[in-house]
Amino acid sequence: MGLVLLLCLGASCGTHHGPSAPPERVRLILDTDMGNDVDDALALALTHALVSRGEAELLAITLTKGGSSVAYVDAVNTFYGRPDIPIGTVAGGGPTPEDSPWLHAVLTRTRMDGQPLYPHDLQAEQAPEAVEVLRHTLAHEADGAVVLVQVGFSTNLARLLDSPPDEASPLDGRTLVARKVRRLVLMAGAFPEGAPEFNVMRDVASARRLFSDWPTPLVASGYEVGSTLVFPAESIEHDFGYVSDHPIADVYRHYKPMPYDQPTWDLTAVLYAVRPDAGDFGQSEPGRIEVDPEGRTTHRAQPGGHHRFLTVSEEQALRVRQTFVELVSRPPSG
Repeated sequence: MGLVLLLCLGASCGTHHGPSAPPERVRLILDTDMGNDVDDALALALTHALVSRGEAELLAITLTKGGSSVAYVDAVNTFYGRPDIPIGTVAGGGPTPEDSPWLHAVLTRTRMDGQPLYPHDLQAEQAPEAVEVLRHTLAHEADGAVVLVQVGFSTNLARLLDSPPDEASPLDGRTLVARKVRRLVLMAGAFPEGAPEFNVMRDVASARRLFSDWPTPLVASGYEVGSTLVFPAESIEHDFGYVSDHPIADVYRHYKPMPYDQPTWDLTAVLYAVRPDAGDFGQSEPGRIEVDPEGRTTHRAQPGGHHRFLTVSEEQALRVRQTFVELVSRPPSG
């Protein structure tokens, strides 16, 4: 009996009730087409809230849209107290290089003294190329440590796969991704099969390359998931008043005449990327997602497949909507 007692004391016998270690922060890279739709702005606010809660570390942001997107992302990062997050922009302006009038309208607002209402110090022409930022960021991370979230076109990540060795890493892009990335979560497609979705059909070649050759597990949140979950205009009108001017609420009001409720396509990918085990969403069987030449996506179940897509029940949708409202409207830390 004495020996059993000593062994139990030494090994705790499964009854230790001391403080548990905090969960590991998800090491996140966000790739977005900020400026095409306002849910990208909501998704960036959600990301900052999860960082503030200690659930994620935002390593870098890359963009697949030109124009004012770089300056706006830098302004939002500055607003949330993280002005030095690396930002990379797509070479050539991407599939939608035209400027976003509603981002431009917000960025050109000034205070009484003529200074920008939303301070920022980075413009598109000053930002490094996205693949350069991706390679540099991945090269400095531990193996299998990074979760990549793509909520725009596949342009940057397809180019990353094709990138050659460089100063950042002696590995080619696909090998670098296979070594450093734990999972890719993307807002793209319609499942189990559906009409061509915007993020896919605006750069079909890159989407086909990505789904065909991405070497790590991949989870897609389709058009149908974000369409079910809408962000309420009521929150924009009532939950952001802790400051007189808010870069998220401001672009929401400039995007469309108020009031309107916005589908949360991009937010679903961010939330799942950081909280994959929270039960917020269901998942398909493992399989493979294929993209046809017109941009239609089809998931084919197969044992051992590395591709899944998200689903959401009515009960989950109620909970996730509330989560989105609480986190997107969360004030910056401090």
